[in-house]
Amino acid sequence: MSNLYIGLMSGTSMDGVDVAIVDFSKITPSILDFKTYEYPAALVQKLNSLCAPATNELVSMGHADREVAAVFASAVNDMLHKNSLNPTDICAIGSHGQTIRHHPDGYKGFTMQIGDPNSIAVLTGIDVIADFRRKDIALGGQGAPLAPAFHQAVFRHSHHSRVILNIGGIANITYIPSDASKPVLGFDTGPGNTLMDAWCQKHLKQPFDVNGAWAAKGSPDAQLLKKLLSDPFFALPAPKSTGRETFHLQWLEQLLENHPKTDSNECVQTTLAMLTCCSIAQQINQLDDVDEVFVCGGGARNDFLMECLENELVECNLFTTDVLGISSDSLEAIAFAWLAYAYKSEIPGNIPSVTGANRYAILGGLYPAN
Repeated sequence: MSNLYIGLMSGTSMDGVDVAIVDFSKITPSILDFKTYEYPAALVQKLNSLCAPATNELVSMGHADREVAAVFASAVNDMLHKNSLNPTDICAIGSHGQTIRHHPDGYKGFTMQIGDPNSIAVLTGIDVIADFRRKDIALGGQGAPLAPAFHQAVFRHSHHSRVILNIGGIANITYIPSDASKPVLGFDTGPGNTLMDAWCQKHLKQPFDVNGAWAAKGSPDAQLLKKLLSDPFFALPAPKSTGRETFHLQWLEQLLENHPKTDSNECVQTTLAMLTCCSIAQQINQLDDVDEVFVCGGGARNDFLMECLENELVECNLFTTDVLGISSDSLEAIAFAWLAYAYKSEIPGNIPSVTGANRYAILGGLYPAN
């Protein structure tokens, strides 16, 4: 049987899909190839509209479900061609889908990812494992984050307590203690890039602040930062997860309406970078004996944000996951390839101490190509 899996990951930034071809034939997975494929602009607009209530959204969701699947499948087929692989060379695709709503709390909590796995399977000729989050929610969990089970399997170290920090649209951490008898922890810390990206798009007409250069020009507004950090989410105990339903441009602008005028738009951008940094650092500094923090996701390329994190995490050594042999851009896609591998291997894909589920479970459902 093939040990090659493909992981598909599209996060809260909604800018496209990350595709990783991964070989799980050895203890440490190896990456054959990785690439990010952008969404068409019209699809990005449609996906953003689906994150908030609107008229006719069920029809829009149905159309977007098929459109996202078509982008995912096209990306897979391109990667197969690029690497001279056939569909029969791949054991399965692990597809995260595109989250459009995430409301996990309460008896009727739910999460919604689109990107029809049936269509992906038909268009690629490869079995698809998808719908990873809802089993965990059915078991009383948050359905997120799911990468910690992969992080534990690959990154545990017997002498160093580690944190894997993913800074995507939303930031989340995995705490892996060196003592195997202690529980692995993981949760969302709050906004990652989502607010910075939205503010940059509004004022610079650019999708993100390249290298954090715009934020680096300003000075943080201490009072505004304090107000932003007063949001109830930051005080919640773990397990917890969040999304663009909570942290979005309108949330920021409502707070700015009742705030004295800041010096400039770039100062707001600087303050948003500090919001991401401080909310992450506050959580990591509360953990026991963290020696090393490894950063992945788009935030790892924000030089200003990384500098701020170094200043706040003075007790830890800060790296990107590249030093562990896995590029910071590809880690999340690899995690969903691993979740497909875990499904096939009957390995639990969740960690109850992370998500709050009442037991371990094999996550996902199988969507055969035939």
